[in-house]
Amino acid sequence: MQKSGKVVVVSQHYPPDPSTTAAIVAAISQRVAQETEVLVLSGTAGSAAAASAAELQIVEVRNWMPGKAALLKRALAELMFTARTFVAMLRRLRRGDVTLTVPAPFMLPYAFAAAAKLKGARSVLIMHDLYPDVLVMAGLLKPESLLARAMHALNAPMFRALDAVVIIGRDTENLLLRYDGMTRDKIRFIPNWATLAPGVRAISPDNPYRRSLSARYVVGLSGNLGFTHDPVIVFEAARLLRDTSDIHFLLSGWGVGFDQLKGMQADAKLPNVTLVERVEDDQLETFLSAANAWIIPYRKNVAGVSVPSRFYNLLAIGRPVILVSEADAEAALTVTEHDVGWVVTPGRADELADAIRRAASTDDAERAERATEISRRFDFNAAMAGYAGLIRELAHRD
Repeated sequence: MQKSGKVVVVSQHYPPDPSTTAAIVAAISQRVAQETEVLVLSGTAGSAAAASAAELQIVEVRNWMPGKAALLKRALAELMFTARTFVAMLRRLRRGDVTLTVPAPFMLPYAFAAAAKLKGARSVLIMHDLYPDVLVMAGLLKPESLLARAMHALNAPMFRALDAVVIIGRDTENLLLRYDGMTRDKIRFIPNWATLAPGVRAISPDNPYRRSLSARYVVGLSGNLGFTHDPVIVFEAARLLRDTSDIHFLLSGWGVGFDQLKGMQADAKLPNVTLVERVEDDQLETFLSAANAWIIPYRKNVAGVSVPSRFYNLLAIGRPVILVSEADAEAALTVTEHDVGWVVTPGRADELADAIRRAASTDDAERAERATEISRRFDFNAAMAGYAGLIRELAHRD
């Protein structure tokens, strides 16, 4: 791939961390390592010992990970990790290297871009989340707060310093182009991919997650429920449908939103709600196959800010998606363009309940086939070829 130099991948999350970010970064690192030397600067303890690819060199950057609810401690920990990573990059980067990262923690890209510029290395940012927009969307920052304004001000020189920005949703481009430092030639669209093989999974009464449920139609929720998600709209829709005996809610996940769901169910004890603790990866396909349709509940203003990776696996197994989101968000565009589900206005539990009723009264056989066919577009090999090609291009750029 390169005449000289190496690829340096910088990530707070890397296996054995079970997060989606860790899996994505590891997949890219291992693919690129087939063609050139790769060094991973990882913030996950045990990642060096767990490395599965001999071609990879993994150096752990000391990191402290408080719980997500401990906001002040988490901010301090992420600042410290960013500072240590900046020093590690200055020590290990060389002119001609290509370096790649994701915006986790949100301070990291600023230090990342500065270190790469100082060392004469090419730099790529994979834009999983756009800051400060995602913090404003989550209600953690006011749009006109000092921190939000400071981040907006810092974004322009950061984007100017970067050589490429990978977006995983088409809706992100216009938001990026607001910044003076960003130009269209820097932006590459490489969507994430399904980890499950495309193919409609049958809905079986013998599914272990469905066996105890008597309802004809099961609507599910799965995955991390962070600050950008709205668990309340799901629970309130379940409350509105509590007397509809043929619809049941099967809710699983982790994060602050799932803790909120558990608290609401402990108080309300809705008979049409079943909560399941986080499902491990080896049971994910079985769990996702248990429901007739799946909900992805975002707060308002998601367009251009965040793309749900879980979306692709739901399509792959042939399940319609009920997406709570603005209509111009990436996942919503896919749902409506290909008629693989329904899009609901954020904050409207009554609309969500109505969408679930419509889903329960619809024959989804054709929609299921369309979903699996569309999921083939979100292909692992195509994404890896995109990343490898981008790095190859930057490595040979004068």
